[in-house]
Amino acid sequence: MAFGAERDRVAICYHRDAVAAELSAAAVRAAGGEAMTAEAHVDEEASIDAAFAAIEQAWGPGDVLVNSAGLNMSGIMVRDMGLAQWQRLIGTDLTGAFLTSRRFLTGRGDALRPGSILHISSIHAYAVRAGGADYCAAKGGLTNLIETLAIEEAPRCIRVNAIEPGMILTPMNARAETDAAYRHALERHIPLGRAGDASEVADLAVFLASDKARYITGARIVIDGGLSLLQALGA
Repeated sequence: MAFGAERDRVAICYHRDAVAAELSAAAVRAAGGEAMTAEAHVDEEASIDAAFAAIEQAWGPGDVLVNSAGLNMSGIMVRDMGLAQWQRLIGTDLTGAFLTSRRFLTGRGDALRPGSILHISSIHAYAVRAGGADYCAAKGGLTNLIETLAIEEAPRCIRVNAIEPGMILTPMNARAETDAAYRHALERHIPLGRAGDASEVADLAVFLASDKARYITGARIVIDGGLSLLQALGA
């Protein structure tokens, strides 16, 4: 919706919920943009290739890629975690970002035209949590992927940056959305005193994708209300 408000064309990729994707596309159009949808399993190379081919056939190569597909941490300790769980999360949160970024870049060829790749990472790329080895490892790996891509693609005028949210009220934090007491207990640890809203992350994404951020690449922008500043409490 935020990109739609900028009169952009927005291609929405979805895993299996086509109805939700179409509702999102309708919201983009209502905001003033154009929209289309494409099915894409981000950890499957053929699926990514097919989705990008459909988008490029309709609109040509993209100028902005936002990697926002992700699974949350499992809550399972390493000693108890099965390989399937580890691979499932790494496949979505890290390998998926690799596959979509690679296909975005090859679709553009060697054209020296400004472009932007944005990865939705997390403060858990460095602020680890017990039961989050799968998620934290994926986000930590994403940091190095982002920084490597930024160096590699700078000569082609493509900027690569990360957005690192803290507590944001989305379906990934479903309990915090529906259980006020639980949310308030967590918000006490946030210096600004509240959880973030998805629209605030979207505003940052629009800025980083825009020409106003033309000198920013390889950056990791934290948006967490100051939460990550308190890592050393109790030390």
